[in-house]
Amino acid sequence: MGIIHALQTWWQQQSLLEVIGVITGLLCVYLAAKNIIWNWPFAIISVVIYIFIFFDSHLFADMGLQVYFLIMNIYGWYYWSKKPASEEKTPVMRIKKTEVMLSIIAIIIFTFLLGTFLLNHTSASFPFVDSFCTACSLVAQIFLARKVLENWLIWIFVDIIYVGVYIFKGLHLTAAMYAIYVGIALMGYIDWKRDWKKQVA
Repeated sequence: MGIIHALQTWWQQQSLLEVIGVITGLLCVYLAAKNIIWNWPFAIISVVIYIFIFFDSHLFADMGLQVYFLIMNIYGWYYWSKKPASEEKTPVMRIKKTEVMLSIIAIIIFTFLLGTFLLNHTSASFPFVDSFCTACSLVAQIFLARKVLENWLIWIFVDIIYVGVYIFKGLHLTAAMYAIYVGIALMGYIDWKRDWKKQVA
């Protein structure tokens, strides 16, 4: 009974906004992993909700990231809808060496600049960790929108870090969502790699 009461108390403390954000967030990532274009409208709903949640939690880099996600989700929806007439879905691509190098350089520079700004000019929690995760997410979202297979490997890495950050900030539902994201991203990588192999064959 003690465990049930504790769970009921915990559930009552969760905000409805975060619950909706979690549900739509899980739906959009699952549908993306399954290579289904309807992930994008759910993604748009989720990121709009998290703009408000992260502002309230003083996770300003994450809040700004959601604005970027909103733009990229609209672009991703457009890009995925422009599939070749001969294909059932937009083809999966592989990352290029130049894209890897440019991504690493961009992440380092962005983390330093944003982290320094947040440290000196805001009340941000974990300014450099938050900035690093934001930088990785910026890159991963571009690759997701362009259907590059390796986007899922970046998401697995960054989602593991986010789980710890959100637990510390008391966003337990969001932390649980990101833990589930890790599993979905792994599934997405396996499924997309299978699709890519079929394309090559």
